[in-house]
Amino acid sequence: MDPQILHFTAQQYTNDNKVHVLLAAATIKLPDIAEALCRNKNISVRILVTEPAENLIIGQSSKQPVLDDLLQIDGVDAIYRDEDEWSPSWTRGGPVLHIELRKWAHILLVAPMSANTMAKMTNGIADNLLLSVIRAWDTTGVVDMGFKSQKTMVFTALDMDTCMYRHPVTEKQLKVLRDEWGWSESNPKGWVTVLPPTEKSLDSEDDDIGNMMDWRDIVTVIQNYVAGLVQKP
Repeated sequence: MDPQILHFTAQQYTNDNKVHVLLAAATIKLPDIAEALCRNKNISVRILVTEPAENLIIGQSSKQPVLDDLLQIDGVDAIYRDEDEWSPSWTRGGPVLHIELRKWAHILLVAPMSANTMAKMTNGIADNLLLSVIRAWDTTGVVDMGFKSQKTMVFTALDMDTCMYRHPVTEKQLKVLRDEWGWSESNPKGWVTVLPPTEKSLDSEDDDIGNMMDWRDIVTVIQNYVAGLVQKP
């Protein structure tokens, strides 16, 4: 295991004057998203990827870079995989990766969020590193107050088949994300921002809806949110 991962603690970065973005992405646009975010020198990025997501990304194109090559982007500080959660050298009382990542992050961007991940998130299942970070999220903003001055936000960019998106189960889960956990002016205690999928008309009678928002629009949303954090005292 990379020593930087093994010995990583959030405490090391509390005074780095950066906005910390934990980027969980299973899209071939991952390099574009990471590079675009890192153009903002106020941002520090750490990437979290599951094994199925990594296999999916690499399998999309022969030109797709090896994920570890993304560490060459100035501003990308580390890449984490599920197997990094527990190392053979971990000792009782030592730092737990998903907790440290939770403490470190001001923003968690899940792009895309699949129907499966959304179902697990809304039901509290934590069977991989990403879901463990979400399950451990400081939804009140009180616990991690010593690590950051503002409450943190989870951004979920939905992406699924049209029928999955229109499924009644999806409607129930979106109600949790938007109405119960969603941030809004009327619900300032919310900690989730849902980035809706795109909708485009087809030649058929049905509309194609469910595809993830354009990655450039996602970056714009995050950059605008970061700008708000930077402006706050």
